[in-house]
Amino acid sequence: MISALMVLVLVSSANASQKAGCELSQVGAVEVSWTGYKTPKKAAVSGVFESVIYTPVAKSGENFRSILVGSSVLIDTSSVNSKHEERDGKLAKFFFGMMSEKNIKAKIVDIKADKRVKNAPRTGKVDVEIEMNGVKKVVPMKYSFSDNIFEAKGSIDILDFSAGDALSSINKACFDLHEGKTWSEAGIAFKTKIEAILCSVEPLKE
Repeated sequence: MISALMVLVLVSSANASQKAGCELSQVGAVEVSWTGYKTPKKAAVSGVFESVIYTPVAKSGENFRSILVGSSVLIDTSSVNSKHEERDGKLAKFFFGMMSEKNIKAKIVDIKADKRVKNAPRTGKVDVEIEMNGVKKVVPMKYSFSDNIFEAKGSIDILDFSAGDALSSINKACFDLHEGKTWSEAGIAFKTKIEAILCSVEPLKE
């Protein structure tokens, strides 16, 4: 009788553990970065936004979808930082300053995992709705997850956000430095730390 009770308790405990599963928790801030291109040779210039207000849909959950889809950021474009004070001033005034709104808004609207590859970082696609210059666009981004860092990268065309005037403005302000060419393509990226609690990373499901 006692043995039977012990077996029952062990089975119940095992079932409870399986139901509990993994818990993912976001830790710290979200870093938003960008890459612009200049000159006919398409030289890259990269930087970040120092002021990013992140609103998570949930600070913890059982998978990426539960803690990321619905999360949003509010980016103050005047906080642009490329580690070059003069250039940052021009970007704030002659590019972002020419847009209808000071802030850029972004929201994660979907996420889909790639097929799992053993001993490789988790990868997939995340769809982000970006609102800039009064225009909303859903932008697909490729993500990777490794060593507790979730990072997504994608690209946009400034002209898709009706920002041709802003592009012309910064091209004029930096005409000589850009050798007369400022590209409308821009790279975008964000990353955040996500820790797995009560489980190893191996069985996680997106």
